[in-house]
Amino acid sequence: MKGIILHGGHGTRLRPLTHTGPKQLLPIANKPMSQYALEDFREAGITDIGIIIGDVYPEKVKEYYGNGENFGVKITYIYQDKPKGISHAIKLCKDFVNGEKFVVYLGDNILRKGLVDYKKKFETENSDALILLCKVDDPSRFGIAELDTDSKTIKNIIEKPKDAKSDLAVIGVYFLNQKIFDVIEKLKPSGRGELEITEALQLLMNEGDIIQYDTVTGWWKDTGTPEDILHANQLVLDSIGKENQFVIDADAKINNNIVIGNSTEISSDSNIIGPVIIGKNCKIGSNVTIGPNVSIGSNSVLEKCQIENSIIMENCQIKANVNLSGSIIANGSQIEANSVQNTRELLLGERSHLKI
Repeated sequence: MKGIILHGGHGTRLRPLTHTGPKQLLPIANKPMSQYALEDFREAGITDIGIIIGDVYPEKVKEYYGNGENFGVKITYIYQDKPKGISHAIKLCKDFVNGEKFVVYLGDNILRKGLVDYKKKFETENSDALILLCKVDDPSRFGIAELDTDSKTIKNIIEKPKDAKSDLAVIGVYFLNQKIFDVIEKLKPSGRGELEITEALQLLMNEGDIIQYDTVTGWWKDTGTPEDILHANQLVLDSIGKENQFVIDADAKINNNIVIGNSTEISSDSNIIGPVIIGKNCKIGSNVTIGPNVSIGSNSVLEKCQIENSIIMENCQIKANVNLSGSIIANGSQIEANSVQNTRELLLGERSHLKI
């Protein structure tokens, strides 16, 4: 079985964070969000992986993942010139899949449980697709599945229904076989000019093919907005020290729900309130409070600040008596202040320099 990670899209809702790179490389708990998909594949024994890249800094994706050797996988890059829909991206992978069953994983989704059990189910049961579902509070925002509970199959998928008959959303993980390529050839672009995956799945069902489902346990997160990224960061940090936690750098020191990277220096009068992760080679000065729910990227310097529910990326300097909450500060940014500041909620793009 092969794996496909979708790494395209413009991430307009995440600007200015995505002005200088693809959204899937934005860090969640100090790790690019698409790396969680890659690690899920590897854990499930899927090591032949195709990554769909588009016109948003594809060279940065290649620079980070390379040929996959450093991550214990083999990576093939497949180019999609414009975001023309998930089904169009799948269509481009036909030669790469080469007759095998495969899994499509959206690179901006994070799944708590991983893929091992779902892969076993798809390999052993007779179905043409296996779709993962998750209960949601607002079905009108998602593609919603209507189920045949007797046969344990999906009988209908409604995109963003006004009057939903179910609260089970189709999430960004699809187990598929070769039949999907035949139905994609029959699709026409939707109103937004894309080949929609929901339409492809519906056509499979209309032709009598079997689409099974499984409901995810734990949590699933689609990271389309800054608020989603902060929530995903909190969810991943909450797993530190617990069973089936996400992969953490082997050199890091873990104390309950606090992770500190190698060669990081922390002043004795600072205060770290978990869950928190701090990268390598950081300097945490005096009178600093970090946490809860904070990620600090490597090579960052913090002095006299208070940070909670925030993401500070790599190579940042915050030398200001300021309280940051609900903030995302991108790589290489600097914040300075000459006087005590009230609580701030900031969204700063890469290499920003802010004096307050």
